[in-house]
Amino acid sequence: ELHGSAYMVMNYELGESLQQVLKRDKTLDERRLTRILVPLLSGMELIHAKGFVHRDIKPGNIFIRTDGSPVLLDFGSARQTRGQSDSQTLTTLVSPGYAPIEQYTSKGERQGPWTDIYGLAATLFRAVVGSPPSSATDRSAVLLQGMQDDLQPLSTLAAGRYSERFLAAIDHALAFKAEDRPQ
Repeated sequence: ELHGSAYMVMNYELGESLQQVLKRDKTLDERRLTRILVPLLSGMELIHAKGFVHRDIKPGNIFIRTDGSPVLLDFGSARQTRGQSDSQTLTTLVSPGYAPIEQYTSKGERQGPWTDIYGLAATLFRAVVGSPPSSATDRSAVLLQGMQDDLQPLSTLAAGRYSERFLAAIDHALAFKAEDRPQ
């Protein structure tokens, strides 16, 4: 803290964002995605255990070092979830395609680790298919009309190119309702 302000400081890293990698390579294979995914899940487990939610996981906020290891960036949207009163409101922050439906409300108690799980799954969806999933608001409009969710499952879209377990895990994490996702 300096001059009454708080600053977040991190090491300078060499590499490029996952967004840049995907712009160049379009999609990534399962082995490469797993190499990125496992450390990110470990880091998310740590921040969630401390009661924080990142709230903006997307390809542009994942940095791939020159050795291939990932770093999760931009904690400017992160919020502490423990000890919140039910009436606490949060600044609404969304990255269409990567933000789950609960991020479109200012009620903080509706957001939790499941919110970040969705963002990470949407990032993986982008890396498998080449484009992000439908936005949560588009999905909600279809569901509110009593129609079936228009998000095509990866288990259908990418069958045969990735393991069934890998695709099923991503599909599970992209469930529209927060309570249907891994918690």
